[in-house]
Amino acid sequence: MARSSTRPTSRDVAHAAGVSQAAVSLVLGDKWRGRVSEATAERVRQAARDLGYRPNLAARNLRLGRTRTVLLVVPALTTEFFAGVYTGAARVAGRHGFGVVLYPSPEGIGPARDPFASAQAALDGIIASSMAADALTALRGDQLPLVMLDSDPHGSLGAATVNLDIADGVRQVTAHLLGLGHRHMLHLAADVPSWTFDLRARELARRLAATPGTRLRTARAPISIDGARTATEAALAAPGPRPTAVICDDDKLAAGAYKAMRRLGLRVPDDISVTGLDDLALATALDPELTTVRLDAELFGERGMQALLAVLDGRTPDAGDIPVELVVRGSTAPAPAS
Repeated sequence: MARSSTRPTSRDVAHAAGVSQAAVSLVLGDKWRGRVSEATAERVRQAARDLGYRPNLAARNLRLGRTRTVLLVVPALTTEFFAGVYTGAARVAGRHGFGVVLYPSPEGIGPARDPFASAQAALDGIIASSMAADALTALRGDQLPLVMLDSDPHGSLGAATVNLDIADGVRQVTAHLLGLGHRHMLHLAADVPSWTFDLRARELARRLAATPGTRLRTARAPISIDGARTATEAALAAPGPRPTAVICDDDKLAAGAYKAMRRLGLRVPDDISVTGLDDLALATALDPELTTVRLDAELFGERGMQALLAVLDGRTPDAGDIPVELVVRGSTAPAPAS
């Protein structure tokens, strides 16, 4: 079908498909189900493709009262994980004519200033990590659709929650270490008030409590390499038997644990095994490479955006946590003989 030199209109699409302009609007606005047939909808879509027709989003947004802009609120971008979340969210958003504005909570947690003079007028919805939940006070009010990532599904602020199966990741780590004979473990916990880190602590304690003869010590640290080093040094220097494995809430904490062990003259994994959680690029930069749990950040972002689009369309988002995978590398080995 030949294309005219002027920009095609919905009237051109309607003429080519042999339908009314109202039918074109229903199909291209994805509101056709129950109103026109599948065959008619496909005929309209094909005519639009053949003509190179693109809806006038600015006019449509004025008509619908939408800006087609979504805010993604995450902790400060200290790792590539949240960059991956953004990439996945933006990929799905782009397919649906939405843009994504990335807004990191300045300190990672705690209140954040409203980045717009009036967020409710500038946004269609928000996707937010639980670690940045306090930032929503100014951003959300009670007017905007909200999807929470990494958040308690039973106590969420949002219309929907999307989670990675972090509990299963902790179970995989625990089973791996117990299988290597480790019974005395140190949990290097992120000192961050967040559901996801509380979940890790609870699941770890539950799994070890189910295995006779295990001991668990906890040391808290900010998510920084120096903070993790200091906390690990203090924990390993404490009186009593030394743990044979350190379970870290994320890979950056594991890097700090490595530094502490070098200062204390301990070898990884001969004297003590270490695990992380995230599978950042850092995991393979460490020596030995880090045994950790791989989280698919881009898929996480994709699912978050899909959930928000469902909420905006009045649909129920897909349920089910996103699977995670233990990646075994050189930082874990059988427990040393006591």
